[in-house]
Amino acid sequence: MACRDKLEVLNKINFEKPPVGVKLSYLKPEGFEKIDKRARFCEFLGEAQRIGKPFYVDKDNDTCYGKKALGMEAFPPFAESGLIGPELKIFEEPRANARLYYNVPFLKNGTVNYVIFSPIDKLTFDPDLLIIVANVSQAELLLRAMSYSTGELWISKHSFVLGCAWLYAYPYITGKVNYVVSGMTFGSRVLKEPPEGYVILSIPHDWIQTIVKNLREMPWVPPSYEGEERNLSIFREILRKFG
Repeated sequence: MACRDKLEVLNKINFEKPPVGVKLSYLKPEGFEKIDKRARFCEFLGEAQRIGKPFYVDKDNDTCYGKKALGMEAFPPFAESGLIGPELKIFEEPRANARLYYNVPFLKNGTVNYVIFSPIDKLTFDPDLLIIVANVSQAELLLRAMSYSTGELWISKHSFVLGCAWLYAYPYITGKVNYVVSGMTFGSRVLKEPPEGYVILSIPHDWIQTIVKNLREMPWVPPSYEGEERNLSIFREILRKFG
């Protein structure tokens, strides 16, 4: 069964923008075209959603620091020393900016040379990450699907800058689902893409099938969501039964 068929249930959520599968590769991808564009790494997610077909990027496509967060090349020492943030007026002193480089997750240098992006309806590979741009109700459904059979906590981790590290490197390294809100990181404030207020979820390979399975099996709208009176009625029955 093709990867896209396994994820078919996601189409029923009616996302405004299609989810995108991502593959991190040391080897040059075969059967995929390199995109003819140079942009910030965080823009390639939106590019995959707009053009609707797979492509790959390498470090020459990226004009920002995404390639460094993904290990395509090393960070320059002046960046790690914290000199950039004060110049951008987003950190008071280099010491505040420098602290990030001891806490933000990065892939090991040279381990990834290419990144493939594909909308899920064109997926031909098993993705390392599935990245979804959702509204709040859709994000709640996906996160509830994550915890439905596991009890997993919902935890969002990110920093004001180097947001790409939290959407790509962090889930890949830890195997944990992460989510951020657009408009709350420096890059998304600058680019305004996606517009503020969307929830961007990055689902690592470890969790994709669990979330998809639970979406197929669980109620998408619990009875209590019908209103407060319905919720009180259910709790009265619970107290009668177990109290």
